[in-house]
Amino acid sequence: MPTVIDPALFPYVFPAAAAVLGLFLGSFYSVCVSRGIEETSIISPPSHCPACGHRLRPWELIPLVSWLALRGRCAGCRERISVLYPLIELASAVFAALAAARFGPSWWFVGHLALGGLFIVASGIDFQVYLLPNYLTYPAAVLGLTLGALDPAIGPLAAVAGALIGFGVFWLLAAGYRRAKGVDGLGGGDVKLMLSIGGAVGGLGLPYAVLIGSVAALAASPFYVLGRGKDRQMPIPFGPFLCFGGLVQILYGQAIFGFLAGR
Repeated sequence: MPTVIDPALFPYVFPAAAAVLGLFLGSFYSVCVSRGIEETSIISPPSHCPACGHRLRPWELIPLVSWLALRGRCAGCRERISVLYPLIELASAVFAALAAARFGPSWWFVGHLALGGLFIVASGIDFQVYLLPNYLTYPAAVLGLTLGALDPAIGPLAAVAGALIGFGVFWLLAAGYRRAKGVDGLGGGDVKLMLSIGGAVGGLGLPYAVLIGSVAALAASPFYVLGRGKDRQMPIPFGPFLCFGGLVQILYGQAIFGFLAGR
């Protein structure tokens, strides 16, 4: 009996399936972000328009597709739907596909997909209200440390060292800025976030993760400031960029190390 799928396509099947899974997870993450900001249950009431209360029908819940079909507006009151919803769904799909290509169908994929989900939700909240909630940073710290400790390329000692160094350095930076300027430059959530990033990438990978996140924040800052209009003096949330740097290091850290070593 001939195979249904060309064997040459096998390496692409799992990432493609993971991308679809990521889209639907991203839809759930969007709910977690909006209700995390509102501090309401993620279970009840069912998905609805925050402006008019219109309960979303099944065809309005298709990730990315529904937002495009509705042209970014509620089907009931025609109020604009934030572009953050499809962006979160798209970010989740891209990360899921890249993680699938990196780890294959394994528990490593599941673990890192979960960590990425926590990072995406935390980033969505931080972008809007400058807050990284403890109920996200603490589980992420446990999961990041576990993944790093179980990774043969990192190990328990390097995972713990990365978490402690990341937390310690950012705590010192936050305390120093507060003492010098009299205001907070880094939030406590950013400091706690470093436990998960440092644990997941280890002590050696931590500088690269922070560097990547810092460069991304620097590159995005002009667009972010211009988009704020009259609120240009508002701070730029650093947490989402730290999460980005951590995820890049998780996915491509070995390639980065190999490139730097000339291999």
